[in-house]
Amino acid sequence: MAIMGPSGSGKSTLLDSLAGRVGNNVVLTGQVLVNGKKRRMDYGVVAYVTQENVFLGTLTVRETITYSAHLRFPTKLSERAIRDTVDASIIEMGLQDCADRPIGNWHLRGISGGEKKRLSIALEILTRPPLLFLDEPTSGLDSASSFFVVQTLRNMARDGKTVISSIHQPSSEVFALFDDLFLLSGGETVYFGDAKLATEFFAETGFPCPSRRNPSDHFLRCINSDFDRVHATLKGSFRLHKAESSSDPVMRMGTSEIKAILAESYKTSEYAAIAKQRTQEILRIDCPFPEVDKGSQATWWKQLSTLTRRSSVNMSRDIGYYWLRIIIYIVVAICVGTIYYDVGTSYTAILARASCGGFISGFMTFMSIGGFPSFVEEMKVFYLERLNGHYGVAVFIISNFLSSSPFLLVLSFTSGTITYYMVKFHPGITHYLYFCTSLFGSIAVIESLMMVVASLVPNFLMGIVTGAGIMGIMMMTAGFFRLLPELPKPIWRYPISYITYGSWALQGQYKNDLIGLEFDNLLPGSPKLSGEYIIKQIFGMNLNHSKWWDMAAIFIILISYRLLFFFILKFKERASPLFSHDVCQGHQLYRA
Repeated sequence: MAIMGPSGSGKSTLLDSLAGRVGNNVVLTGQVLVNGKKRRMDYGVVAYVTQENVFLGTLTVRETITYSAHLRFPTKLSERAIRDTVDASIIEMGLQDCADRPIGNWHLRGISGGEKKRLSIALEILTRPPLLFLDEPTSGLDSASSFFVVQTLRNMARDGKTVISSIHQPSSEVFALFDDLFLLSGGETVYFGDAKLATEFFAETGFPCPSRRNPSDHFLRCINSDFDRVHATLKGSFRLHKAESSSDPVMRMGTSEIKAILAESYKTSEYAAIAKQRTQEILRIDCPFPEVDKGSQATWWKQLSTLTRRSSVNMSRDIGYYWLRIIIYIVVAICVGTIYYDVGTSYTAILARASCGGFISGFMTFMSIGGFPSFVEEMKVFYLERLNGHYGVAVFIISNFLSSSPFLLVLSFTSGTITYYMVKFHPGITHYLYFCTSLFGSIAVIESLMMVVASLVPNFLMGIVTGAGIMGIMMMTAGFFRLLPELPKPIWRYPISYITYGSWALQGQYKNDLIGLEFDNLLPGSPKLSGEYIIKQIFGMNLNHSKWWDMAAIFIILISYRLLFFFILKFKERASPLFSHDVCQGHQLYRA
């Protein structure tokens, strides 16, 4: 069935309502049935192809479909069977020529917009769901590709699948492929019934389709009231006067008037009666809806390994997320190492070591905000796949951490090693490992924080601004710019400094570097200053707990951010249920 109508007529909202993807703020009226019965839109029952093409741009077409197959097909299915299914989907959607090309992103030239649209469809028809919804699947396609795609969808319908698609303005060849037509305008039903009888209905109502005109063009021309204002503005012009004298009733009447006539005529027409009769016949058919085998999804462990592998491949190929960040961290580490080279243990080295530690725990970790755009891209893919029930929230969060951790370890130990040995912090392998591990934990905390920000502020520019503001507050309350005892106790000392990773990272860095060292006094001949004395008297930090507690606090904050991210996503699911809506069908099921 094709749902047609001008922009803003309610096509996408209708599809979202049918697929159970509307939020709680939308009021739905009417009864929603599948084969005469209410049922949930569980995984495997319905697939939805959205208007937006969302992919990981570094993956090839074949890799994208293969990873999707591994996420959804049963674990017991052999690799050969999965490969054959993937190849069949590629051939079915005409993607052979671009199968091994990357999809493309900001630094990779990839496939065309039409090929991306066909890839979106290929991903959703992979499991052959009983119900398939498509939101304008031919947008961005040329006429030949549009015909090819709709022909494929029609073949699926002939195989017993239910295919419902919104479409804006199909060609006459594409229109001829439709079985049923649902015409919407302003949320109101203009026609619902056999697509081939629509031209008869318009002719009987007084608006016949001129010869050699595309029927879909004629229908939309009759019901699109957006340009009545243009008609009024041009009133009196020579061209409009000539048009109004034409025999074409569309040129002599406003589209709002035409739409009202069509809508009222349809309600009492034989076409509405036929549609109602067909609906009643469907309700009486005792045809159980295909039940989806609970084993049709991959196991939790297979989903986790597949997502981890896919995310790792994407990160390793993403110049902005992986390689550029490593280069920048190495360059900054060399700069820090040369500025604080062999800092020593003189009296002036006390402040130098403190400022170096403050820069590392604050600004070097701050640079990990650069991975936010790549994470937003991955979040978009997650939202789409989650909507279609491919996997759960917990699997995504854990796989993201597992895939990013090796990269963050390389980042931390590479830059940390350069800085540590050039500055010549406290010697000893234990001190070195603590320094690099603390840096890893701090960077991972920032990445987790940006995940929380991404779940609340999906726009990456606004997200970067929001994240930068939060991290600025963290740096101000870490204990370097103003000592912890001097922070105003309400809010800033308690609780902000305690929930800020920077205060724990800085305390741990000072203890790791200064305890066990002695520094020259300001006055020559005076006793040397111990590291413990400096930490307590100069930096105002207590020694009631060890540096290992400081490190543990960093990782506790890391886990807390991941859990917060999990609960935010689950809350958003409850606010906008993904699969819990029942669905209905009928020509009066939606009104804007």
